[in-house]
Amino acid sequence: MLNYIIRRLLLMIPTLLGITIVVFTIMAAAPGGITAQSLVGGADMKPQEKQALMDYYNKRYGLDQPAYMQYLRWLNNISPVGFKLDDKNNFGDFSFSKGSDLGESLYYGRPVADILSERIPITLLLNVLSIPLIYILAITIGMKAATDRDGRFDVSSSVIMLGLWSVPTMLAGVLLIGFFANIQHWQWFPTAGLSSYSAKNMPFLPHWVSIWDIAKVFIYSSLGAILTISLSRLKHFQIRIAFFALLGVALGLWMANSHPLSLTLNWIFWPSLLGSTLAVLAWTDFKLFRIAGLGFIGAGIGLLLAMNSLEAGFVRGYLFDNFWHLTLPILCLSYGGFAALAKLTRTAVLENLNSDYARTARAKGVAEKEVLWHHVFRNSLLPLITASAGLLPALMAGSLIVEQIFSIEGMGQLAIEAVKSRDRELVLSITYVSGFLTLIGYLLADFLYTLVDPRVSYE
Repeated sequence: MLNYIIRRLLLMIPTLLGITIVVFTIMAAAPGGITAQSLVGGADMKPQEKQALMDYYNKRYGLDQPAYMQYLRWLNNISPVGFKLDDKNNFGDFSFSKGSDLGESLYYGRPVADILSERIPITLLLNVLSIPLIYILAITIGMKAATDRDGRFDVSSSVIMLGLWSVPTMLAGVLLIGFFANIQHWQWFPTAGLSSYSAKNMPFLPHWVSIWDIAKVFIYSSLGAILTISLSRLKHFQIRIAFFALLGVALGLWMANSHPLSLTLNWIFWPSLLGSTLAVLAWTDFKLFRIAGLGFIGAGIGLLLAMNSLEAGFVRGYLFDNFWHLTLPILCLSYGGFAALAKLTRTAVLENLNSDYARTARAKGVAEKEVLWHHVFRNSLLPLITASAGLLPALMAGSLIVEQIFSIEGMGQLAIEAVKSRDRELVLSITYVSGFLTLIGYLLADFLYTLVDPRVSYE
């Protein structure tokens, strides 16, 4: 296995070279190419100032040289082994320890390494919060749908997953902002950024005025969760459905009442939508999904009541402020991957449920739950691992749209700004980092294959 990992790491070098060559060729072949003339606007500059700036760019980045020399110069700069550059930016002595330099951004006027060190953690934060949410929901729903083939949960979840997967990320982001962050509708969430300006002066954790406020948050949330969980466990599903349908209608009426404009459509649409949604959730025979979902809703209602009853002077804190800003972006990033992965999980589990080894285990008297989780689920992980290798690049691409919509200063927004400004150093560095993370994702997937399936060996 060690030899295989070393070979794969060595193969990353020509792969990354190929990726960066393609991107550089496209930039060089674009109208205007990559020249000092294309980088200098010159609208408010005197001719001598413009010429001096062009001379600086040519000297600093070699933009007056042929395209292949520009690429070789950039490649030499990012490589820890190569030729040193003298004061005139000419190649000097060869060194094995010259260090790596990503260059300086033409648009920002700052070292590229410093810019990436600020932006990469933001995009990784979005992915770290999205990926566990995607996998937990997808595996839970996919497993239940497979075991309930052609049942009501399978059919209803398939329709919902297909509907979610069909909604473009761009449209979902615009709708979420338009309805839940717009002052004309429900301004429940912020429209942009990761934190508000005032959050820098807040304490890290929420700060309450009195201990009684803390007790109210805990008591209300606990009571809401306990009540909804208890009702979701009722064996008489008619009573269960009726209660949660009425709860959904009440929430819909509250939403209609809290809307700035008294629209007749709100008084009809939202009670109908929330009432039917909670009724379907209470109707499903998937006990874990029903209890967890309704319990979460009950805890949320209790928390909302507690927050509305707090004394004046409550400070939400820097941590809570960040989660408040991240709610809509994470939701926008997660729903598509979760829907696709849930369908993939269902297909993989169905393929293994009727396999020979599963039937043999049942014939030996093994419980169905044991067969499902200890035999079928483990073999069904292989296609999920394959999908996970492409999930990180997909989320990086998705975050490009989400970051632009929600004005989050991550790698996605940085890539758009770099391309628009023809910032060669920044575009190539972003390509290099994204390609490296993608290849690491595929290598990690190959390693996970060996953990899940002992038959997989790379020796």
